[in-house]
Amino acid sequence: MAEFVGRQAELAILRRELGKVAAGVGGARPGRCLMLRGRRRVGKSRLVERFAEQSGAPFLFFAATGSSPEADLRRLATDAAASSLPLAGLLAAARPASWDAAFDVLAAALPQDRPSVVVMDELPYLMDPDGAFEGMLQRAWDRVLETRPVLLVLIGSDLSMMEALNSYGRPFHQRGREMVLGPLNPAEVGRMLELDAAAAFDAALVTGGLPLICTEWTPGTGLWDFLSDALSDPVSALLVSAERSLAAEFPQEVQARAVLSAIGSGERTFSNIARAAGGLAGTSLQRSLTLLAEKRLIAAELPVSTRPSKDRRYRITDPYLRFWLKLLGPALPEIERGRGDLVLARVRENWTSWRGRAVEPLVRDALARLLPDGPLPAAPVVGGYWTRTNDVEIDLVGADRAPVAKELLFAGSVKWLDTSPFDRHDLAALHRHRAALSDEPLPLVAVSRSGVACEGLDAVYGPEELLTAWPA
Repeated sequence: MAEFVGRQAELAILRRELGKVAAGVGGARPGRCLMLRGRRRVGKSRLVERFAEQSGAPFLFFAATGSSPEADLRRLATDAAASSLPLAGLLAAARPASWDAAFDVLAAALPQDRPSVVVMDELPYLMDPDGAFEGMLQRAWDRVLETRPVLLVLIGSDLSMMEALNSYGRPFHQRGREMVLGPLNPAEVGRMLELDAAAAFDAALVTGGLPLICTEWTPGTGLWDFLSDALSDPVSALLVSAERSLAAEFPQEVQARAVLSAIGSGERTFSNIARAAGGLAGTSLQRSLTLLAEKRLIAAELPVSTRPSKDRRYRITDPYLRFWLKLLGPALPEIERGRGDLVLARVRENWTSWRGRAVEPLVRDALARLLPDGPLPAAPVVGGYWTRTNDVEIDLVGADRAPVAKELLFAGSVKWLDTSPFDRHDLAALHRHRAALSDEPLPLVAVSRSGVACEGLDAVYGPEELLTAWPA
């Protein structure tokens, strides 16, 4: 099915975990726990639901709402009644008034002669600030659930809270295996949408690899046809996914939303972000930046070189959210009154400049996966270099560590234009900028969407070569 393109490795992990549970049937503690985290709308719930359906094991899928403990306990009883657990009626009949009681009844409802699956989705909604729920979960796991042949899957979209669940000093520490589900990578997007390598990168930038958006893209259709259709539909996933995710992430933090919008508009430095966000004071801006970084919505990056630098830059980590904040979100009123054609025209006008910078993180990720390759060694870090005045800016810098490297491994440039190849003028600029970075004759790399029209480079990569970084 389309929504499961590229998820075979993740399904295999889930099957292996259930297999270990099955192998432990009859033992003292056959239960296993898997903690699955990932950004909203990457397909976590659907992946686990698909796995549970395919497994043949009885399973319960519960999704918390966070409205109140009482409402979530009632929801658990309702979900149990609709599950395939043979004794699921116990939960509905017991109507437990606390999570301690609910876990005891759940354990009694689990079969003891064969494996079963219990899924608790949106777990962060249940995690209170004082850790009471985590304590009840830990006690239930140690006392009863781990003694049953059950695979307990805990799912959450709040990355920082899910990481904290398994951190040292927390009640549930080291009781489960962590698993991270990311968006579809460019190669998976290309296969799903039947696109060539260059078009696959375009699609990955616009959709962010989110399955829900990709499923609205008719396979074989070009970028502009897809955007034309999506911008004529005010409820398309391309338009509504970002707003729904942000509303869930920031129900109260209006200031953090303003800072995120400022970064999404293209501002990258602390002072420029402060001005674009309405003249925020430094302390308030730093608080918002810290929150956004904790939620993995932004990355704070420093130049990679052998010399320390304070020239920090910020960027949106999710390419889809970056696209939406810059080109779609501000235009929603126009789309709602049926003028998606105006928005599409502006996207076309800004596309080349927006794409040129947005593709750089994907290129760096691809190179990090591909190396070592030919004359280029493995690079633990692939970043960039810039000065405060931007008179020197290098798209690609390979190094042994970041941000202050002991050894620089290569320098490179990304030229991502449809019809203009990397030429001798680009090479001359790269030579000048390399000289500002290092006195060493670092290998030179060109990444070009349209090929290379000069000699003197140590390595060249195009979309086809980059896409091999993510094997099928």
